[in-house]
Formats: sequence, structure tokens, C-alpha cells
Amino acid sequence: MQIEALYKIFIEYPSIQTDTRKLQQGDLFFALKGDNFNGNLFAKQALASGAAYAIIDEPVDDTDPRLIKTDNVLATLQALAKHHRVQFKIPFIAITGSNGKTTTKELVHEVLSTTYKTYTTKGNLNNHIGIPLTILSVKKDAEIAVIEMGANHQKEIEAYCTYTLPTHGIITNCGKAHLEGFGGIEGVKKGKGELFDYLRKTNGTAFIMNDYDYLIEMSKGIKEIKTYGTKDADLVGTVNESNKFLEVSIKKGSDIKNIQTNLVGEYNLPNVLLAILLGEYFKVPDTKIKSALENYIPSNSRSQLIEKDSNKIILDAYNANPTSMKAAIENFAKMQGSDKVLILGGMMELGEESIAEHKSIAALIDTYKWKSVVLVGGDFNKIDHHYINLANSTEAKTWLQQQHFANTAMLIKGSRSMQMEKVLEP
Repeated sequence: MQIEALYKIFIEYPSIQTDTRKLQQGDLFFALKGDNFNGNLFAKQALASGAAYAIIDEPVDDTDPRLIKTDNVLATLQALAKHHRVQFKIPFIAITGSNGKTTTKELVHEVLSTTYKTYTTKGNLNNHIGIPLTILSVKKDAEIAVIEMGANHQKEIEAYCTYTLPTHGIITNCGKAHLEGFGGIEGVKKGKGELFDYLRKTNGTAFIMNDYDYLIEMSKGIKEIKTYGTKDADLVGTVNESNKFLEVSIKKGSDIKNIQTNLVGEYNLPNVLLAILLGEYFKVPDTKIKSALENYIPSNSRSQLIEKDSNKIILDAYNANPTSMKAAIENFAKMQGSDKVLILGGMMELGEESIAEHKSIAALIDTYKWKSVVLVGGDFNKIDHHYINLANSTEAKTWLQQQHFANTAMLIKGSRSMQMEKVLEP
């Protein structure tokens, strides 16, 4: 079936599902497959459960006309997303980077949605499946779309751009994340830089953190560049207070004087500044920018401040890499209070640099005074250190429950696969 014909079906049935367990009446079921699953095996079940059509790429023992055979379901999903994308003449803002993508995306959405009908990536649907699904969720009433792009190897962002067709783009930063897939920090810059490569070719607009020299270099040649940072930028802002929650003082580029956020950590300053800059760029009233950012409360284990009994807990367990781990530890060390506990999970996808990076984090921990330090799983188990060493988050939960801490501050952080949020489960 041609994409144009499939698109007509999509217009009639605009809800897409790839999991029969979540299927709703009238959905289009795309039978995706991977190393450990094959959606083609569930196509008939999807139709029986109410799917309007099932898109497949393997023969199914059925002549039901609602089965639509394609050469490749994933490629068809992405092609359908591109066909849908070209129907819009609105800003499509792409956000990628090693750290802060999701928080930045959420802040940007909060600001822009005060003034425009804004569609954005739900949760962390930022990969080769999630991005086309996000694009296909954009309705006719859209005025702006914000698309988060995750990547762990080169050419991935380049591929996303072929069907997202971004008009504006942000690389939050290039840090030590997914080093195994990218092949080192220079590989990270090259991979993330594919977004700027696309904007350069298509006369797009880039928003860059002017404090990062490498982003200035990477963005050269892009038609329009807007900058934010702590100095020498279109929008300049600094940290005013970050003991409990980050307070931002605006020095240039906005009539907003200060913003009191509900975010923990000075490392969130660039994320807040970008959201302000985008608000100003798209002419969102200052009162709405300020209100949106001050009312945003983080969730999903991203820099959450949890007050439990007399303890204050920073739960930043959604993900971790050497860059974000270092920033979190240094920020936590600056906070007031003498009784501080670190519970840190291993960092993944670092390849041959993993042992060295875990040793580096242990050395950083050594430079501060802590009440207790617990290092959990991953390559923390493979290095020498004098801290409490546990195998997984379940053991860490048991350890924490046995301590009966009071008036204590804690930082809990680790890679997604470590599931460090379980440390706080009852």
C-alpha cells in the first residue's frame, strides 16, 4: 500500500498503537518487531480486540482485508510520520543532548503552551519508534511541536531529522554519555551535531548555550543563532540561590528579573535559560513565562526533592553518566547541612572507559565529607573503594531502611537500568 493511501486511513483512524495490551477501539495497530518480540504474531488478536487495521510485514494466515501488508512496518511508520509532518507549516523544535533533554523539553513545553497549541514528546518516547509516534500525535490545531531526540550512536539523529524536518534545534550539551556507542566524546559531538548539520543545510535556527565553546564551534554556518548563558549572550542569567531550589536572576534579554523554580541543582540553569529564551523568541508574554517556570514541578525521578519525615531526598534516578553524576555530586556537596548521604548506582554504556569513569567518580566523592556513601552495582562493583558496596537497588533499599536516618540529606542517582528509585519503595 502506498503511503498516501495509508495516510487516508490514518486520517480516519488517527490513533496508533504498537502494544495489543494498550489497544483501544479504532486504533491502527503497527506490528513492530525486535530481537525479543514480533508484533506480526499479534495482528489477528489486535483486530479481534478492536483495531481498525493492522499493519504487518510478515504473512499472516488470514485474508481479513483489515490486514495491510508492507515491506517493513517500522519504515512504514516513519514514512507515515514524514507524510504527516509535511502537512504542517509550523515550528518543529528538536531537542537533543547528553544531559537535560527531557527536563528542557518539559520546561519549553510549559512556557510555549501558555500561548500556543503545543504538542510535545510524551515521557521519553525519543527514539526511532517514539519520535514518529510523537509526530503522528500532532493534531491539525497544532501551532508548535517540540520533539525530543535521544541517541546512543552516530547517524541516529541524522535519521530522525529526515522525517522530523526540524525548523529549530537545541543541543543541550555534549557529555560523557553512551560513550560505547558513540566511540568517545568526539563521537558524541559528531552524533549530536547531526542536528546542527541538518539546520545548516535547511536554513534553520539554533539556540545554543554560549558558555560552551564547543557548541559555538558546532553551530557555525547556521543561518540564525540565538544564544543563552551566564555572559555574552542574547539572554544572560545566573544562579541567585540554589540551596534548596534553583533561583535564576536574569541580567539581559528579558524584562523578567528573577524566577524561583522547583528544580534542584545549579546544573538546571541552562535548561531554565533556554525555556526563557524560547519564550522570548516566540513572543510569549513575560508574565506567562515566569508563571509557567515557577509552577513547574519535576517528576519521574528527575531532580525531585522529596521531604520524608525529617529527611530531604534528591531523587535523580532517571539516568546517569559521568557528566551528570559529577554535576549532581558537586551540587549536592554545596548544599547546606552536615549530614549527607550518597546512594549512587552504576553508570552504563561507557564501554572501555567505564572502569576509569567509575574510579573518577569515587575519587570525586573522596574530596568531600559525607555521613555515608553507598555505591550500587555496575562497575562500582569492579573498582577498589572504601565505601559501602551493594549489588543492586533492592539491597540498597534494605540498607536504607535499617539506618533510621533523621535530619539527613540524601542524593539517590544512577543509570536507568539500576532502578535506583526502588531504594525509596516501602
